[in-house]
Amino acid sequence: MNIAFLINQTHKEEASFTTTLLAFKAHKRGHKIFYIGLADFSYHGEHSVGAHCRILEPSEEVANEEELMANLRDKKKEFVDAKQMDVLWIRYDPVLDMISRPWASATALQFAQLIKRQGTWVINDPDKLVEATNKLYLEYFPKSIRPKTVITRSYDDVVQFLDQQEDQIILKPLKGSGGKNVFLLKKDERHNLKQTVEVIARDGYLLAQEYLPAATNGDIRFFLVDGKPLVVDGKYASVNRVQQKGDIRSNIHQGGKAQAAAIDDSILHTVSQVSDKLKEDGMYFVGLDIVGDKIMEINVFSPGALLHAGQLNGVDYATALLEDIERNYKQRSQK
Repeated sequence: MNIAFLINQTHKEEASFTTTLLAFKAHKRGHKIFYIGLADFSYHGEHSVGAHCRILEPSEEVANEEELMANLRDKKKEFVDAKQMDVLWIRYDPVLDMISRPWASATALQFAQLIKRQGTWVINDPDKLVEATNKLYLEYFPKSIRPKTVITRSYDDVVQFLDQQEDQIILKPLKGSGGKNVFLLKKDERHNLKQTVEVIARDGYLLAQEYLPAATNGDIRFFLVDGKPLVVDGKYASVNRVQQKGDIRSNIHQGGKAQAAAIDDSILHTVSQVSDKLKEDGMYFVGLDIVGDKIMEINVFSPGALLHAGQLNGVDYATALLEDIERNYKQRSQK
């Protein structure tokens, strides 16, 4: 297959990223790899939509993820019509370009919608990703799996929400990622509350969430493929991300530690309550962030930590994921 990965920018990609792992494994399986940046699309009339891509041919030798990225960075971009792409895999972070290139994410998503209409399989479905460009997407799912939440830009709304909680709340940007601007606020420590709200609301809406005591044990990143848990040899693709002492953020690149996750019936029951809608929405590859019996976030653009999950559990989840894509693509082609 010809698999195109839609990323922010090639020079911002790292060898440790899940996208790089997937691209490397796909290349090793004989697939042709295209890397497309958010600014690389081109519309030449309704019969020609494509992108200027960095291309890695199946015949080229790359020994590991580092060599793959070095190879791609050295490539000169070539225009590729979308009809030559069997799969367009959306793997960018909408937050990264929110300030410096506010036009990039939304426009790229529109191009992905056009490419889908031409018949290319786009992962995840761009028509539904429009609804999922920020954390508000979680509110489409059952109340039982969602923490108590207020979304606002009003300081008074935050104060009222805090007064309704037993102890403390979490404040973070509605459109955010990577643990940036995430704050824990206790009821009796309000001296910086107004400034905190102003900092977060400066770039958009603010999300206030109840604090879950189970968060002291970190959160679990749990992967779904086509609405089902990704599982190999009886081991679920998951990571328990534990925060550093004195930090409320469990994001691995913010210093959080990755540990093997203990997946029990309670977690599987929580997952089951969102899986049908995710499949219905065409959210083929998803990362859920779970604390206790609640889902804190649904990651549908570029869920990471698949490499950590594989290393901790001693299995190859990336290959299992690609095998599922190959089966799905074959079935789609036969229709």
